[in-house]
Amino acid sequence: MGRVTDRAPSPAASPPPVPAPATPLLAPLLSAEGQALLAELRDHDPAQELALATRLRREHPAELVSAALAQARLRQRGVAKFGAEDAYRMYFTPNGIEQATRGSVAAHRAARFRALAPDSRVTDLCCGIGGDAIELARAGLAVTAVDLDPLTCEIALTNVRTLAPEGPPVTVTRADVLEYDATGTDALFIDPARRGGRGRIFDPEAYSPPLSWAVDAVRRAGAGAVKIAPGIPHELIPDDFEAEWISDGGDVKEAVLWHRREGGRVDERGDGRVDERGDGDLKAIVPGTRRATLLPSGATLTGRGLPDPPVRPVGRFLYEPDGAVIRAHLVAEVAADLDGGLLDETIAYITADEPRPTPFATAYEITDQLPFGLKKLKALLREREVGVLTVKKRGSAVEPEELRRRLKLKGPHASTVFLTRVTGAPTMLIGHPAEQAPSGGS
Repeated sequence: MGRVTDRAPSPAASPPPVPAPATPLLAPLLSAEGQALLAELRDHDPAQELALATRLRREHPAELVSAALAQARLRQRGVAKFGAEDAYRMYFTPNGIEQATRGSVAAHRAARFRALAPDSRVTDLCCGIGGDAIELARAGLAVTAVDLDPLTCEIALTNVRTLAPEGPPVTVTRADVLEYDATGTDALFIDPARRGGRGRIFDPEAYSPPLSWAVDAVRRAGAGAVKIAPGIPHELIPDDFEAEWISDGGDVKEAVLWHRREGGRVDERGDGRVDERGDGDLKAIVPGTRRATLLPSGATLTGRGLPDPPVRPVGRFLYEPDGAVIRAHLVAEVAADLDGGLLDETIAYITADEPRPTPFATAYEITDQLPFGLKKLKALLREREVGVLTVKKRGSAVEPEELRRRLKLKGPHASTVFLTRVTGAPTMLIGHPAEQAPSGGS
């Protein structure tokens, strides 16, 4: 249940449990005819869209066909972020799908919000199409979602009602977040717009709303989080916030600044019970801490204030840290756990003599170390009958696709080459994933 309102409700009060009114801007697509069209277009081929649209307009209003085709295209794009089961029941806008949080990341954040403020109402500013609001509601939290665009508000409410029908009541408010009165809210989540007419916005003070405004708003609320770009300079992170970088399937997706008022209690286990000891699965928010979280495993690494790892000779194993670990500046913590060091003081590759399991880096067994040179590499790979080459680079200007084209590889075996620097010298390291047996050669 839920509603859309143009008036900012008191955040401390829950909305009345009454069915939401029909959404006028979405009404054509929500009609029986609109739903039938969307079902028919679910697996349509965009390359055949012109002929398909011509046929459908003989049977349906032209405006409805255009709206359904646009929504069908957006749903197909949405599968990558939300999965087919959710995406084909959701509604999107072009900007909304571009900036929406990936479903798995939103679910992780919702679990942390439940630990931070169990049995409470979370106010979601700049809610967009409702990706975070959906997971907050699924986590059992009441949600007040706020956005300025009328269609986006209706879409957000429809998405939450459709995907979290058993969750607590949700209110979607159409308002300028800079003017919205969030007094009394239990926890605040802010997802500033980081794209403009010219693409991505890199200056946090050019976000909408600016990062400084969002940080102050969360401080006033006493608990909450601000979503930011993962490339934010560390010196811009406030000392009273925890910074978390999140990757999903090895790709860094976002960073989040977390805050709670000093002395607040945290439900560490995410089960509605407060853990005073701070030893639960979801760690307490610690100001000044950097954290890397890897999805889908949920493995999380926090900073221990270690100095930079030493540079050492190439060992038998090379570890490639996850991007979230690198962005969080936690390579030293991983290196210490692996009893390893760096190939070069400026390169985030870790080398070690012994294999050790870690969720925070991918291990490769190194078989050869060569000075950089195309002829040497080509001769070695030809001798090993390598036909499939994975090229990884860090600290090298060589383009992987161009390198593979020039090598003209043939053969049944596979290998990995790292183009990097070892104590400043351009170097090629040949190897294979540590869990696999080597392919050809020794």
